[in-house]
Amino acid sequence: MTTPSTSADLDSLTFEQLLDELESVTRQIESREIGIEAATDLYEQAGLLHAAATQRLARVEDRIRSIDDAQSKR
Repeated sequence: MTTPSTSADLDSLTFEQLLDELESVTRQIESREIGIEAATDLYEQAGLLHAAATQRLARVEDRIRSIDDAQSKR
């Protein structure tokens, strides 16, 4: 899979896809088979993927809390 490069690309991915992409980027960096510039670009991409996954997880947690609150009021 091609690494997403825009927030719209990231928004179109599921949480699981974000994690898969992050793992792929991490493997590429750890392979040491790329130059320093490419590694830096991948490191930046990893940060974007991590932030997107963290935000997605926070939204899911908020949704679960909301559902739990609504059910506890019944």
